[in-house]
Amino acid sequence: MTTVLVVDDEPIVREVVVSYLQREGFRTLEAADGERARELLEHDAPNLVVLDVMLPEMDGLELCRWIRARSDVPVIMLTARGEEADRIVGLELGADDYVTKPFSPRELAARVRTVLRRSEPSVSKAERLTFDELEIDTRTREVTKGGELLRLTAKEFDLLWFLANHPRQVFSRDQLMDRVWGYEAALDTGTVTVHVRRLREKIEDDPSRPRLLQTVWGVGYRFVP
Repeated sequence: MTTVLVVDDEPIVREVVVSYLQREGFRTLEAADGERARELLEHDAPNLVVLDVMLPEMDGLELCRWIRARSDVPVIMLTARGEEADRIVGLELGADDYVTKPFSPRELAARVRTVLRRSEPSVSKAERLTFDELEIDTRTREVTKGGELLRLTAKEFDLLWFLANHPRQVFSRDQLMDRVWGYEAALDTGTVTVHVRRLREKIEDDPSRPRLLQTVWGVGYRFVP
C-alpha cells in the first residue's frame, strides 16, 4: 500500500489530511515536528511526504533540504497564502509541488495522486536516450553525464525525459504544467522556471549559457540535442 507521511504541527490539519488520504486508500504516517519526521523517513520509507513549511525547531524547508540530501521521495509543500518566497525556496530545494493553505483536502489528495503517478517510470517506446555525454534511462530513472550519475528529483527527471522525447519542440510553461505535472492550468508557472533552472545546473556545462535546455523568449522551453 502506498504510504504518505503528513508533517504538520497543527493537529486538526493532520487529522483532516490523514482522514481524507486514508479514505482515498493511502496508508498514512504522522509527524508534528521535523525530528519525528526524520525518524519515520529513516525507518518507514514513505512513498511521498506532505510537508508544512512552518514547523517548530526544524522548519519544513530545512527538513526538505535534509530529505533531498538522502532521498528522491516526492515532497509536496504546504505553504501559507501569499508566502511566495517559501514556495520558491521549497522548489529550489527539490520539492515536487506545493499547496497553499487553506486548501481543499480533495485538491491535496489529487495532487498526491498526480505526483505519485508522475514519479513512476515513464511509458515510452524508447527506454534510453543518449545525447553526447548525457544519458537518460527511464528503466532505472537515472541520468548520467560523462559516466557520472546525476541526482535528479522525480519531477526533474520527468521534465527532462519529456523534453528530451520531443527534441527541438517548444513547450510553453502552461503546456509543461499540463503534460508533466498533470494540471490543466498553471497556478504558478514559476514552478516550471525553478525546475528548469535546477536542471540546467545539473546537466549543462555552463548553466548561464544553456546549450541543451534552451529558452525561447516569449514562448517557453525546448531541448536541443
